[in-house]
Amino acid sequence: MRPVRLCRSWLFLEGANEDVLQRAGLSGADVLIQELEDFTPPALRPAARALAPELYAKWRQAGAVAAVRVNPLAQGGMDDLAAVMRGRPDIVALPKVAEPSDVARLDEAVSAFERDYGIPQRSTALLPNIEFARGLVQTGAIAKASPRVAACLMASEDLAADLNAEREPDGVELAYCRQRFLVECVAHGVVAIDCPYTWSDAEGVMRDTRFARRLGYGAKSLVDSAHAAIVNGVLTPSQEELQRARDIVAAFEAARAAGRSRAELDGSLIEVPTYSNAKRLIARGEALRQFGRTAAPT
Repeated sequence: MRPVRLCRSWLFLEGANEDVLQRAGLSGADVLIQELEDFTPPALRPAARALAPELYAKWRQAGAVAAVRVNPLAQGGMDDLAAVMRGRPDIVALPKVAEPSDVARLDEAVSAFERDYGIPQRSTALLPNIEFARGLVQTGAIAKASPRVAACLMASEDLAADLNAEREPDGVELAYCRQRFLVECVAHGVVAIDCPYTWSDAEGVMRDTRFARRLGYGAKSLVDSAHAAIVNGVLTPSQEELQRARDIVAAFEAARAAGRSRAELDGSLIEVPTYSNAKRLIARGEALRQFGRTAAPT
């Protein structure tokens, strides 16, 4: 399975739309998420749950990570888990997480179903979804509420509604939230997944993903399968970027070998942090190439 740290695109899919779900593997998204909450009307949830075992196996065969977002545990989430855990999802996402105790209860429930269904204990990762201001300011505690938490995801529409913010394609109203969320996740050692771009235009999602990457994100959620290739492309180092990183590494190491503390390259002063970032970029590019799927444009 692709490691969570190398999952760039996290695609939410209508939980009961079998045609969309069956074709999702062709999107190129790294993580496919059967969404049983807002994207699945209550009357369709039993049918959606029944799709899980065969569906997740098909997604894994296509090279994707298979995930599901269940409902809050007190609002149908336990029924969701009882059905979908038979399909052994790689990741279980929980919406509207506002307290660390929400994650602790999910951990207990997933552990029980792992025992019941003969799934290796603690093999299922958890993905808290931060959708309220209360959750945002507790992101660090939520991330540490269970060792199963490999990543946290920041929502857009529910968070904006909670803040009484006005949503626009430029995303200005959520800029601080996205920055704070990233800082909290990095500080507590989990992957930060940026909020989705909820408009359909390709130019807009490319611009929004580039902004996320500039902040430091390496992962983004999405609600339109057509956006997967764009998100993957932006979040994969290009050949030009990799060559620039190699030039930085070479210049810095040559300067150090000559007894200098830093190097200069094309007018930029190269110090230890820049050198370290360049090495990380090269390592990420090599790791992503190993797993394939949608590559960055050259």
